[in-house]
Amino acid sequence: MRPSPLVVVANRLPIDDSVAPDGAFEWRRSPGGLVSALHPLLRHTPATWVGWAGGTGPAPHLPDVDGVRMRAVPLSADDFRDHYEGFANATLWPLYHDAVEQPEYHRRWWEAYQRVNQRFAEAAAEVAEPGGLVWVQDYHLQLVPGLLRDLRPDLRIGFFLHVPFPPPELFMQLPRRAELLRGMLGADLIGFQRAQAAHNFAQLATKVLGLPATDRRIGVGDRVVRIGAFPVSIDTAEMAALAARPDVADRARRLRQDLGDPERVILSVDRMDYTKGIEQRLKAYHELLTSGDVKVRDTVLVQVVVPSRDRVAQYQILRDRVEHQVGRINGEFGRVGEPAIHYLSQPFDRTELVALYRVADVMAVTPLRDGMNLVAKEYVAARVDGAGALLLSEFAGAAAELAQAYLVNPHDLDGLKAALLAALRAAPEDVAARMRAMREHLGRNDIHAWAGSYLRALEETTARATRRAPGG
Repeated sequence: MRPSPLVVVANRLPIDDSVAPDGAFEWRRSPGGLVSALHPLLRHTPATWVGWAGGTGPAPHLPDVDGVRMRAVPLSADDFRDHYEGFANATLWPLYHDAVEQPEYHRRWWEAYQRVNQRFAEAAAEVAEPGGLVWVQDYHLQLVPGLLRDLRPDLRIGFFLHVPFPPPELFMQLPRRAELLRGMLGADLIGFQRAQAAHNFAQLATKVLGLPATDRRIGVGDRVVRIGAFPVSIDTAEMAALAARPDVADRARRLRQDLGDPERVILSVDRMDYTKGIEQRLKAYHELLTSGDVKVRDTVLVQVVVPSRDRVAQYQILRDRVEHQVGRINGEFGRVGEPAIHYLSQPFDRTELVALYRVADVMAVTPLRDGMNLVAKEYVAARVDGAGALLLSEFAGAAAELAQAYLVNPHDLDGLKAALLAALRAAPEDVAARMRAMREHLGRNDIHAWAGSYLRALEETTARATRRAPGG
């Protein structure tokens, strides 16, 4: 594989494998926040994406996808269990999301995390051209920047964390906290979703490593690492164009008819994850039905839950609890042909999802903690009609930008109920004014603005470093 001027390093490749009717394998874009964020940029940039293809065993040789070269990194079954399901998603993920579930710590998981990060760093070093740019993504690969700097000190290295970064009192629980911080500090620029995360990181660099730090810069030997907030976004124009298509508008009308033409439709779209606040949302809806503030015939809740991490025990338990809740609510309040909740546990075609966005009078996005939440931004971008109310958790990164949403603390059940009723009962002119302001913001701050601001900051950081270097 020839060297590439831009290398993206992420846990997963932006493709899923599926078997075609003729028995051949097809490779295609996969859904997900990271792919949604990066894919529009890479269609127009010569790039290589380094990541895991999704299966265990030897790495497959893959064709280009939309002009992006694919470099697969192999994972064994043990790697998948201990690195991905273990340290990444049973240690780091819960800790970074305010320990909503108790993190687990096992030494073999840490060993696998080191091993896999080394493999990713070596793959990136192989495909990056001299002086090239490598952009490492997310919590699965926090050691890669430091490992890559050891292998290829000529490279410009960026790191972006798509999930929240926890406050010092939580991060300090990690047995390998110093190694993780040093790994991230191998980058020239570390990007976070929110300024508070950068502040947390700077505090830890001083507390754990004794480094001089501000909320913008950290001194690491003779280097200066820049840190900052770069809120990720979506391809707003592409989403709006899809939502405006006549076939999508027709599908939205048919969906509303299929739902019984209710006065109001509430929609939630989540991965099956304990950080998403699904149980709290269902409990609030159940109490509104019990009190009579919401009636099944007038209001319909559509809950889409995309399966996630099915082999992780915590997620299996959550799925069982959610499905029990849905069954109980439908058994108590549903009628023949009129369920209280339309529950869909499946991945959704993008066109179908956008049609659902257009149907929803209220979009309920109420995670207990979220780095950004691109579903909230997709909903706003899809409302080309200027209608629709967004109910949004204060603890989603998107809340800092979409201040005109109906903001809510999802831990406060009474507050959640009140905010949902406010969104359902809001005057059309108030809903339209809020949506207009949010759409204007997204128009100015789309995926291209996000990537541009991050990559410009990285160029400036590395240019200053070059000028400071002896002989530079």
